[in-house]
Amino acid sequence: MAAKLFSQKEITLADALEHGLTEAEYQQICAYLGGRSPTDTELGIYSGLWSEHCSYKNSILQLKTLPTKSRRTLTSAGEENAGALDIGDGLAVVFKIESHNHPTAVEPYQGAATGVGGIMRDIFTMGARPLCSLNSLRFGPPAESHNRFLLDGAVKGIGDYGNCLGIPVLGGELFFDESFSRNPLVNAMTVGIVSHKEMASATAGTKANMPVFIVGATTGRDGIHGASFASQDLSAESESKRSAVQVGDPFMEKLLMEASLELIASGHLIGIQDMGAAGLSCSSSEMSARGGMGMDLNLDKVPLRESGMNAYEIMLSESQERMLVVVERGDEERLQAVFARWELFAVEIGTVRSDGLLVVHRNGEQCSAIPADSLVLGGGAPRYVRDQKRPAILDAIAAVDTNAEQYITAGEPAPELLQMLARPNICSRRPVYEQYDSEVGLARVAGPGADSGVARVPGTNKGIAVSTDCNSRYVYMNPFEGTRQAVHEAARNVAMSGSQPIGITNCLNFGNPYVPENYYVFAQAIAGMKKACEDLGTPVTGGNVSFYNESDQGPVMPTPTIGMVGLIENVHQVLRSFCDQPDQEIWLVGKFAPNFGGSEYQAMHGKAPEGSLPLLEADTEIRLIQFMRLIASRQIACAARDLSLGGLAVALFKLVYNPERKRSAALQLDAAAVTGLASGPDQHRLWFGETNGSALVCVAGDQADKLADAALETGVPIVRLGRTLDGTILDYGIFQVESSAAIDSFENGIKSVFHSVYAEDA
Repeated sequence: MAAKLFSQKEITLADALEHGLTEAEYQQICAYLGGRSPTDTELGIYSGLWSEHCSYKNSILQLKTLPTKSRRTLTSAGEENAGALDIGDGLAVVFKIESHNHPTAVEPYQGAATGVGGIMRDIFTMGARPLCSLNSLRFGPPAESHNRFLLDGAVKGIGDYGNCLGIPVLGGELFFDESFSRNPLVNAMTVGIVSHKEMASATAGTKANMPVFIVGATTGRDGIHGASFASQDLSAESESKRSAVQVGDPFMEKLLMEASLELIASGHLIGIQDMGAAGLSCSSSEMSARGGMGMDLNLDKVPLRESGMNAYEIMLSESQERMLVVVERGDEERLQAVFARWELFAVEIGTVRSDGLLVVHRNGEQCSAIPADSLVLGGGAPRYVRDQKRPAILDAIAAVDTNAEQYITAGEPAPELLQMLARPNICSRRPVYEQYDSEVGLARVAGPGADSGVARVPGTNKGIAVSTDCNSRYVYMNPFEGTRQAVHEAARNVAMSGSQPIGITNCLNFGNPYVPENYYVFAQAIAGMKKACEDLGTPVTGGNVSFYNESDQGPVMPTPTIGMVGLIENVHQVLRSFCDQPDQEIWLVGKFAPNFGGSEYQAMHGKAPEGSLPLLEADTEIRLIQFMRLIASRQIACAARDLSLGGLAVALFKLVYNPERKRSAALQLDAAAVTGLASGPDQHRLWFGETNGSALVCVAGDQADKLADAALETGVPIVRLGRTLDGTILDYGIFQVESSAAIDSFENGIKSVFHSVYAEDA
């Protein structure tokens, strides 16, 4: 006879609705439980695991259309804590990106910090030592005080947590738009390296009675309902729920990382999983379901830091720096010895069951008996395809002809370039990345400020190139094409170092999926990502969906952030992103087709994002990647920079400006060469229009013939624009600016946002 289950109250449909479940979902839960109502603990577990944040119930069927395999694939999306790709020599690169948007909106420091901590744990639970990290940030205009408060707190949280762990930040992005004022986006990415033989799995195995341990920090009430909090719109009521924001301890995480990696390397392990969203509920059910097993948990043994916690609270707590570990019977003392050496808790709280049930006890009472498989993605969790409706605004946007003469009443190009360089979306990110440690670990080859970060793979000559990219304006204007372009831009950025793009992770930031227009945008973005990844041969290894990114002011600009990883076999052949040396020739490579639609120049002139996006041809992008790999391997060029936000004039400045020394080479362009590129009488489109499939390359004069040979070999167009020289003038052929004025504009664009960091300069 089944044990009588304890519940603090009799659960009804009204309770389920209050927990964010639907009537149909409540009925399905009762069916999974054999026709009975859930206990309060079971209701909490289902509400956490069936939230959008954990179950992906409104996105999984769309995500299943994405390509997830290549010859390098070791783990596919959803199989483990993170994706893993083979990089040769028995090594794998492990990487993933996730969001912590809503927590950052209500508590920016801890929200961003714990986002970093969570993604780090996903990497080292795979057995991979984190090699580097990146972050992709979206905030409202920094002129507004609340936006400055959010940005300053988030950057400090990211910096403090990552610096304490000793993991370098090698790149990322920062973008400002009014739509992110109430709902900022904080997407954190981590990349690690592991040998194939030491990769760990997030499973409870397939044998009953194996011991289950909770390791790491104690459990408190912080973070309860964090998963469901991330699965609803931001409102005054939701923003008041600060208990849903976790509190992190990076020093504890450092100990946990070292202990976990030591345990994994010892080989005395069946499985390990981070306690992230929905805490112990998620880790126990997912680990069980992966092996077709269950677990019996005694919550009286869980180390607590608050008194009076009931089963509901313990199972749903999202206290940070905790893991669930399953080992072979007989290996308990080995596990405890490892964690004792690192001064961490390691307490046996249960065993693996063969009947597939997640059974929970507290204070001698049985509080739960749930089929573990009914809780999880790929098991019994619900899956939906929501209604779609094409937003009418998309047609209105596309109808605007940004190529029409007089579309933008432009000023003189020289002062406009200085104005452009100072814009928050263009200017130096030094005030951000100087708060991060980019040198720790001695892995950095190229860091923040470059088109992509590059890290040396320890013990080898290989390098891993990393980039995060998405132009939110482009996706807003055309979700399919904008997302397609985000993937290609990320590939182009890692290719600028001479690396081959090998795979992506994604963080999909969208509005409420129950709004048909929002779901249309999401579905189209997935379709665009699919097309780009198929063209490039870059599988999607995993990621994160973050819906409900909207407030009472409306949804944010849709932002499918792409985290791209590239591989270069010889790290000594990496191309830099700048060349401040004189006597170098500057060449424009690729299909240059500048366009004002969705450009930063359009925004600078007070225009809403409108018109058509820049042309993108997959074949052109692939040839450009091949060209960049070729000139890097032959060591023809000294630097390369892709053309993107801000256009040609901005890219030229960034190419000759050394951000490490804050100095620039002088620039001398050939007037005939640059005017020959113009598509019409409007020179501003030449300088500030945005384009795909193009890059700038710096080469010594005696390498020009070899550059031409590589271009002919790969079928890439090239045009010589001019050269670098000693001096202080940036001569664009038809206008000039002082390099000191350009540097001042570029370096001071957002410096004032971080008053506390730069107070000594006041």
